[in-house]
Parts: sequence; structure tokens; C-alpha cells
Amino acid sequence: MTQEDRNRADARFNKAARAANDAKTGRSERDAALKAVTDNMAKLKALRLAREAAQPTPVATVKKPRAKSKKSGEKGPALADWLAGQQSGGRRT
Repeated sequence: MTQEDRNRADARFNKAARAANDAKTGRSERDAALKAVTDNMAKLKALRLAREAAQPTPVATVKKPRAKSKKSGEKGPALADWLAGQQSGGRRT
């Protein structure tokens, strides 16, 4: 084996070792970031639950029924009258 072949093999081995080391450090960095995010979410949830527990429960509001604009017996204008009104108002129908 020549010196050149040996250098090439060492470089290939070092490259693989460096890639494995980078993968380990990258994994640990991701784990640390995940733990930080999870801890922050837990803290925010605890704060939200404490805030909600401190507030009095809101009284349920009763929705008022909407007033009907037309009675069931009343009908709107006939279609022809409505179209005529739209055309005279400048609308294209």
C-alpha cells in the first residue's frame, strides 16, 4: 500500500467518524431543544390553568331570538317588479 492510498483511506475513515460524531451532537441538540419546548409548554399550561381557576365562571348568556323582518303572511314584491326596480337603479340583471 502506498502512502497516497493510506492517506486516502485515513481521510475516508476520518470523514465517517466525523459524520457519526456530528450525528450524535445533532441528536443531543435536538433533544435539548425538544426538552426546552416541552418544559415551556408545561409552564404555559400551568399558568393558563391557574389564570382560569382564578377567574369567576362566566354566566351563560341566553341568546335572544332574532326578530323576523317579515311576517309569514307578507310576501316581497313580485320578481318582475323587483327586476324592474333593479334595472331602473342601474344594475345589470
